[in-house]
Amino acid sequence: MRKWAIPSVLFLLCLLFLLPDQGRKLHANAEVDVDAPVDPPKVEDKIGAVPHGLSTDSDVVKRESESISRKTLRAHAEKFQFQAEVSRLMDIIINSLYSNKDIFLRELISNASDALDKIRFLSLTDKEILGEGDDTKLEIQITLDKEKKILSIRDRGIGMTKEDLIKNLGTIAKSGTSAFVEKMQTSGDLNLIGQFGVGFYSVYLVADYVEVISKHNDDKQHVWESKADGAFAISEDVWNEPLGRGTEIRLHLRDESQEYLDENKLKELVKKYSEFINFPIQLWASKEVDEDVPVEDDESSDEEETSESKSSEGEGEEDDAEKEEDEKKPKMKKVKKTTYEWELLNDMKAVWLRNPKEVTEEEYQKFYHSLAKDFSNEKPLAWSHFTAEGDVEFKAVLFVPPKAPQDLYESYYNSKISNLKLYVRRVFISDEFDDLLPKYLNFLKGLVDSDTLPLNVSREMLQQHSSLKTIKKKLIRKALDMIRKLADEDPDESNDKEKKDVEDVEDVEESDNNNEKKGQYSKFWNEFGKSIKLGIIEDATNRNRLAKLLRFETTKSDGKLTSLDQYISRMKSGQKDIFYITGTSKEQLEKSPFLERLTKKNYEVIFFTDPVDEYLMQYLMDYEDKKFQNVSKEGLKIGKDSKDKELKESFKDLTKWWKGALASENVDDVKISNRLADSPCVVVTSKYGWSSNMERIMQSQTLSDANKQAYMRGKRVLEINPRHPIIKELRERVVKDPEDESVKQTAQLMYQTALMESGFILNDPKDFAGRIYSSVKNSLNISPDAIVEEEDDVEETETESIGKETESPSKTEELESDVKDEL
Repeated sequence: MRKWAIPSVLFLLCLLFLLPDQGRKLHANAEVDVDAPVDPPKVEDKIGAVPHGLSTDSDVVKRESESISRKTLRAHAEKFQFQAEVSRLMDIIINSLYSNKDIFLRELISNASDALDKIRFLSLTDKEILGEGDDTKLEIQITLDKEKKILSIRDRGIGMTKEDLIKNLGTIAKSGTSAFVEKMQTSGDLNLIGQFGVGFYSVYLVADYVEVISKHNDDKQHVWESKADGAFAISEDVWNEPLGRGTEIRLHLRDESQEYLDENKLKELVKKYSEFINFPIQLWASKEVDEDVPVEDDESSDEEETSESKSSEGEGEEDDAEKEEDEKKPKMKKVKKTTYEWELLNDMKAVWLRNPKEVTEEEYQKFYHSLAKDFSNEKPLAWSHFTAEGDVEFKAVLFVPPKAPQDLYESYYNSKISNLKLYVRRVFISDEFDDLLPKYLNFLKGLVDSDTLPLNVSREMLQQHSSLKTIKKKLIRKALDMIRKLADEDPDESNDKEKKDVEDVEDVEESDNNNEKKGQYSKFWNEFGKSIKLGIIEDATNRNRLAKLLRFETTKSDGKLTSLDQYISRMKSGQKDIFYITGTSKEQLEKSPFLERLTKKNYEVIFFTDPVDEYLMQYLMDYEDKKFQNVSKEGLKIGKDSKDKELKESFKDLTKWWKGALASENVDDVKISNRLADSPCVVVTSKYGWSSNMERIMQSQTLSDANKQAYMRGKRVLEINPRHPIIKELRERVVKDPEDESVKQTAQLMYQTALMESGFILNDPKDFAGRIYSSVKNSLNISPDAIVEEEDDVEETETESIGKETESPSKTEELESDVKDEL
């Protein structure tokens, strides 16, 4: 028995080694003999970039490889030209010297995630749309082919029809294309490409030929291809394996972009940019494993000889049964073998589902960059991560961006875009729910995940759901608390006493933290302050809370921003009103005659220089039981003057005469002023009418109606300074001769001058200029009847003749030639 065992084992080993060789020969012969009548066998290639053992005919593989190697558009494909704006964009990208080419991968992954979001949302109401088998796996796959220098990104999202490929990738430029081109020309920052919806074109940073293979449930599988030379082609796909559903993008990398064929490089980029994508990102990665293989005969005999030489002669003979068992077992050894398998690259749990105490500051910043597609180096100004419980339960993360979008206020009332993503039980629903936050908070970015809202209803029905109102109410409260906290933690927002107290007790670490937060609220206000003002106008419920967030400069702030609470803390004793003035600039307002007596008596006045401030103050009537008083309107009270009655009686004749003299100017009254110190007079408006600044704003409106504006103009009142020498002299002259024409002219001129100084626009600038020139004549002792000399008629003739000669030089040349001929 023992004698036959060894030969039989050797015979079996020989057969095992001979069979693979025969198989390889047969396979090779089948490929070489193309003209043979028999059908060629199937090729199963699982090496490198071909996962799942994709099976295709050998001649198909050959045709495809030839097409790839040429990097030319397929001959039978339908050709198209890129739209002009898209061509401009691609030229900018291809010729860009931008160093960070890594962005292309995050843009493609982001687009793939959007496609998966769409199909998952549709599957809520139609479960059959996902199909079956692998098509139900909503994931993103990345594969490499180092030999052909191809990087592929595939998703099982909604896919694109032929029309979608034409529309989205070539002929019809999205609205973001032009905006991005303009932004690139001014800033040159390609990093913003994702925010304009044209991130796909970033592929041309690293590739010179791109294929997009896509299959939509409503269409056949098509291939889009382009070399970025101004044209692209689309054809029905008969080369590649059927996708089932979804899109695969193949990048034929440039020679200088071979680094993106490195698995470690791709892992690093996914972790950096796409760690918080809500779908699995899989990489077809290589892996070295130890494998047991049979030992060759020569190696086995050598090992046996070595073991025999090392065995001691003194050892006893082994048991026959053990020897027989060892002879039956083939000799094995361990070798390194490269295998390929899918490796998950983003195993991070969704940030909003985690406990806020467990999430680090760095993770919040990364999540913001991923969510907002903002990959600048600036971190968000603030964030709020919370869970709401009760009748409506949801989790949310809100962020304050470091900068406002360029078009934030340009289409404020027309835009329906929301920066909040709505999830229901971890399923993305939409980012177009503009009812989640009011428009004045549409600058916030974030995410809401509700367990209360229904999943299997249409988007329109979801918008009418009663729970959305509760969610909106809580989001507003949390958003305002977040902004208020940003102000409270800013050292610049506290007064000097508070600063000193903090400095006495804080340690080094807290001091560094304060330095980091210093000036953060000022930065927020400069970017989004107008949104807070619009909130006061639109949101009556939260008006007082929003008023606490207001910031402005005052006559005592030394160029720094001040809050209403700080203003009230500095109010003089007995001061009942909060004083403010509106205008075009702080520099102009500082010289306004309306502030003369207020500053002299050490009252603080708020400067409002934004056009929206005029509308703001129509809604913000009081704060903390303090009324607001526009110092350019009637009703200003600055204490009581014991001589008021005496002055009014003394100037009674002048005010009455002056009101009559200005009857044609629609002046409601002439009064003694309590706000002037150095100026002789000023024009104020009625308390509930338009100020001079508001009149100017309304007149500049494109579709303004002058007739309707007349109803809103405040009644004008001329206030005079009884202590000014001009007013005193005018009173004396009026008493002497009320009909003196020169006194009337002077009174008219003073009123027009006061109108201009008070910020109003003159109805008749020509009349005002004429009065000024008459005054200049009088001061120079020039007769009022002096006239301007007329031009000499001869000079006009000569000028005309010179002009004619200039206009027709050819005639002059003819005359000169005639004179020469006569001579």
